[in-house]
Amino acid sequence: MTFDKQTSARDAVADLRDGMTLGIGGWGPRRKPMALVREILRSPLKDLTLVSYGGPDVGMLCAAGKVRKLIFAFVTLDAIALEPHYRRARESGAIEVEEYDEGMFEWGLRATAMRMSFLPTRAGLGSDVLARNPRLKTVASPYADGEVYVAMPALELDAALLHVNAADRLGNTLLRGHDVFFDHLFARAAKHVIVSAESVHERFALDADTARQNFFERYLVHAVVHAPQGAHPTYLGPDYGWDMEHLKRYNASAATADGWRAYFDEFVAPGEAAYLAKVGGAARIGQLELPVF
Repeated sequence: MTFDKQTSARDAVADLRDGMTLGIGGWGPRRKPMALVREILRSPLKDLTLVSYGGPDVGMLCAAGKVRKLIFAFVTLDAIALEPHYRRARESGAIEVEEYDEGMFEWGLRATAMRMSFLPTRAGLGSDVLARNPRLKTVASPYADGEVYVAMPALELDAALLHVNAADRLGNTLLRGHDVFFDHLFARAAKHVIVSAESVHERFALDADTARQNFFERYLVHAVVHAPQGAHPTYLGPDYGWDMEHLKRYNASAATADGWRAYFDEFVAPGEAAYLAKVGGAARIGQLELPVF
């Protein structure tokens, strides 16, 4: 017996509910499940808590008024240092925020993945992270050293959204880039996992080398969505780079009061096929150069 998990983006998003805590994989402008984010933007979902190493995923959902709370380590477009719509939401007090050091954030996901209520860490000690985040507590080692650590609480997710290079209908996934950090932790920290993929196959037949690109178990995956160029305008190595021209246009949409509505009406509302055609299609996206750091 096989278990076919493939579905449409619309049906996958229809399984989500108002008020959920959503983890969004990737980080900054890398490997973001933007086709799924755009589907949420077209949906009535609201009152969300986002858990993300944020990029345009966070900014767009904030601009659309769908975010109640953001739990994060940073929100950036990298070459554009501060994500503009996140900045507007933060400065206006439109969202509640819970901010962590990057390593602490990872530790929170790892704690949930390990079914722990917290994990001890030195990250954050002596910094304003403790002063600014009332949720954080410290814990003393029970051993002779008596060292005091930050007790990083588990970051529990109702659902996680991830984008991968390839998947099969059973929920096996492949990530082929060089910066595949964190997605396995989002998958293991979530009760429900939706994966979008550049290509979807009937069933993988993996050799030992290819299997190393499978970073989390298929039993964690509940839905697989075929979404070619689904990370655009962020990048997905080695398939395509980020679209800096489009990111600049998106960034400019925060400069005026009606800028987001104009961006949404032009790029998001017409649907995914129209979006990809508008930004130049698969041929153009496939030629976008990978950034070098």
